[in-house]
Amino acid sequence: MAITAPNQSAVSTSFDTGKSYGAPLATVTTLFFMWGFLTCLNDILVPHLKSIFDLGYAEVMLIQFAFFGAYFIFSIPSAKIIDWIGYQRSMVVGLLTMGLGAFLFVPAASVPSFPLFLGALIVLAAGITCLQVAANPYVTVLGKPETASSRLNLTQAFNSLGTFLAPFFGGILILSAAPMTMDQIRALAPDALQAYRLHEAATVKMPYVGLGIALVLLAVAIGSFKLPKIEHAQHKVGEKVNDSIWRHPNLIFGAIGIFVYVGAEVAIGSFLVNYFIQPDIGGLTEKMAASFVAFYWGGAMVGRFIGSGLLQKMKTGRLLGICAVCAAALVAISMLTTGHVAMYSIILVGFFNSIMFPSIFTLGVAELGPLTGDGSGVMIMAIVGGAIIPLAQGWIADRIGIHHAFFLPVICYLYILFFALSGSKPNSERYAKA
Repeated sequence: MAITAPNQSAVSTSFDTGKSYGAPLATVTTLFFMWGFLTCLNDILVPHLKSIFDLGYAEVMLIQFAFFGAYFIFSIPSAKIIDWIGYQRSMVVGLLTMGLGAFLFVPAASVPSFPLFLGALIVLAAGITCLQVAANPYVTVLGKPETASSRLNLTQAFNSLGTFLAPFFGGILILSAAPMTMDQIRALAPDALQAYRLHEAATVKMPYVGLGIALVLLAVAIGSFKLPKIEHAQHKVGEKVNDSIWRHPNLIFGAIGIFVYVGAEVAIGSFLVNYFIQPDIGGLTEKMAASFVAFYWGGAMVGRFIGSGLLQKMKTGRLLGICAVCAAALVAISMLTTGHVAMYSIILVGFFNSIMFPSIFTLGVAELGPLTGDGSGVMIMAIVGGAIIPLAQGWIADRIGIHHAFFLPVICYLYILFFALSGSKPNSERYAKA
């Protein structure tokens, strides 16, 4: 017997099917670029701060732990902010908070202090969290439901453009062309060591101040633009909704999917510079390795443009499953080989990562109606996987080596395969088969 999901009827009938959303979609897409750029700069900070403060792999992964841990703390409050002030104003709040976080890199570098760097990253990530909780569902509901995955993949492609450009930018402005070896650094006298740390840490000041100014200007621009309101995907404070996010298994399974996907993507990206400088993998300098990291993220950009077109013709779950299998296989190949095969197989994973986040997200928030903002908060909170899984992989790498620590992302991709084949089904499909 078929049973209709509680709010299914309200999902696809509350927007103007004849209206063009091209201009607001293009405006919001700029936000995707900015947070992609800033997130990927962490992959440059990891080797840079590792050498400055003489950190182990697990210790330096506190960078990703602090950054992505903020998603867990600030996601639900960000969803409430949407209820209070709406999607557009929430985006402005997110941008201004990101700007503050970027400016905090100046005092962190002036000391220099690793805990202060972590604090600046937490503030920066709090702003990105607010931005993501608002922008992702906004794009999802800004048009026809059947093209939501394609639309979000397209905007996420510009997010990937930011992640593609960031390693080049960071490699040139942040990573030194001829850094000292750890043995040389450890041999320095205390005064010389402090002077070296001040000099190296100062390279982050100009890039992050420039980004902070750009974020404030973008906040002013977004605040001035007249974005359409999507009333059916938002509920006001105090308004009663006869539904619960916990009644939607696709949301719960989707949140776990976001957790493992972001964890796998960030864990791989965070270790690439250190991976590529290994003598049996690439034997590259840090600066050269940073440029290769850009191809990992660039693959995701290309894949999202292609995926946006494919998702017009293929079911989202099917394409997601194919990409999960390919990503798991490529990571396994990299672990079992050395040299260029190990390098290029791990780089190619970025291409198959491409459609995963937007596809998991749209499948997870399907049929939530007025609970879309709250569901988005749960999904974005799950980005905390980017804090936990890289830290776990760092702990493993300190014990068995960086090469074979990549088995953790393989497990993550296998879960995504499960979600694509089974866990992503919304209530309407589950009840229809009951």
